[in-house]
Amino acid sequence: MGVEINKHSDIIGVVTKQSIPEGRMVILTTPGDTYGFGSRGDLPGIRLPATSAEAAKAKYVAIFAQDNRSLPIYQPMPTYDYNLRDGWGVDSDNVPIAGATIYLTHPGNMIGQTIPSGELAVAHGGGVYTVPSGYYNYSADLETPGEYLEALNIADDTLAEAGKLSYIATLAGSVAIVERYNSTTGALQFRTLVP
Repeated sequence: MGVEINKHSDIIGVVTKQSIPEGRMVILTTPGDTYGFGSRGDLPGIRLPATSAEAAKAKYVAIFAQDNRSLPIYQPMPTYDYNLRDGWGVDSDNVPIAGATIYLTHPGNMIGQTIPSGELAVAHGGGVYTVPSGYYNYSADLETPGEYLEALNIADDTLAEAGKLSYIATLAGSVAIVERYNSTTGALQFRTLVP
């Protein structure tokens, strides 16, 4: 499992406004898309912080939404030409299925998965979470409980690093606090500051 939820107090159903690796710190933004006749229009969106000012507000952890679909899960769901409804006698441009990832296990139960843009997700805040190695930027300071963590941003870091947690020496700009570091597995347990 990518992100372990140890304790939570604030959970918000959201729509991703960009592809976001699970376990990254995100900010709330404008409402979601009008997918399905506006069914997601009332949900806030989330995205990775673009600047250091936004990174200081990134106090939510992006996690896959619970998915009750039966397996396999196709991401995105492929569409078929009308020809296939008449039987398989007419050639179709999209057979075999191309452009879709087929999951045999729910993506939220796997490490290192990315929540695609426009998909439902859950933003967790004000809780305690454990992430595996690679979900944060390692520093020896992370091994000390009580150290402050900041969220990296696109402008100062890169898009690939944005939303990851990293050590910061002061409370100003921090979004989380180290609770525990597992030196055997590299897992980092942290408490987010209340949004």
